[in-house]
Amino acid sequence: MKIGNIELGERPIFLAPMEDVTDIGFRMLCKRFGASMVYTEFVSAEALVRDVKSTVRKLTIADEERPVGIQIYGRDVEAMVEAAKMVEQAGPDLIDLNFGCPVKKVAGKGAGAGMLQNIPKMLEITEKVVQAVKLPVTVKTRLGWNHEQLIITTLAEQLQDCGIQALTIHGRTRSQMYTGNADWTLIGEVKRNPRIHIPIIGNGDIKSLDDADQHFDQYGVDAVMIGRATFGQPWIFSRRKLTLDEKIDVLEEQLRINIERCETGTVPTVSSEANYRGTVPNMKGKSAELCGILHTRRHLAASPVFKGIPNFRETRIKMLRAEKKDDLLAILEQCREQLR
Repeated sequence: MKIGNIELGERPIFLAPMEDVTDIGFRMLCKRFGASMVYTEFVSAEALVRDVKSTVRKLTIADEERPVGIQIYGRDVEAMVEAAKMVEQAGPDLIDLNFGCPVKKVAGKGAGAGMLQNIPKMLEITEKVVQAVKLPVTVKTRLGWNHEQLIITTLAEQLQDCGIQALTIHGRTRSQMYTGNADWTLIGEVKRNPRIHIPIIGNGDIKSLDDADQHFDQYGVDAVMIGRATFGQPWIFSRRKLTLDEKIDVLEEQLRINIERCETGTVPTVSSEANYRGTVPNMKGKSAELCGILHTRRHLAASPVFKGIPNFRETRIKMLRAEKKDDLLAILEQCREQLR
């Protein structure tokens, strides 16, 4: 499979772009364990154009995580075009347009999945962004606004006509948010459409590589994207089964990576040959140590590694309250002993 000139191999598995989840430390680990493509947290076009520092920080990428996409969202045509030009300067491998985020603060303002209620503007944004940049432009969206407006089969052709080079479809409507089951039926229908010639990437309810294999077989998609199931387990992309000790080692490394990048203001490496673009400034008003912990503890608290621990709720609360690296590492080592 290829997106533009990006060679991704057969049956590639992608890490979905997720706010407060797919920071650079997590992306680098997912890439190490086999993710074929990773994406940044999604970026507000308007905030980027206004030079909001926390948004600009999201553009930082490392060469060792490539191929990497930067995803932007917004409702204003000019802001999306200007943001796409700025993103191109950050040097990703592609630019993805988010027309699928269902949360109220995004979709309720007409951006993300809110664009499913304004298809002419969605198409105008897509076409003008494609014309404004040289990088491949892709789109991520949903089946429709609700079950009375399942428009994806028609919309896919319209987006393709705008010049996008791949389309990711989440198998839910905006009204579903993340509830119920993802319906891949229409994703498969889009893929089987003889008029569709761009890669189709399926997304929704993929919890393992076995799930991904099944959906490749059943729906014929070109790639599969994994989202929430990656929380606290970047090794989900690996065909090799890691031991318990190896998994906890990875979580401790994730903590180290995130603290180091906050301390130095740059991207630490997980291999000696890596290069990086940009810097990662400390979070305003927080120590470098706490900055790194905040980037990590959500993953720790959500990791399925700890499911076998009796009364884990109390330990989880301690994880979420920890503000010192040594305290958090001590909790992880305690968990390691409990699981043996």
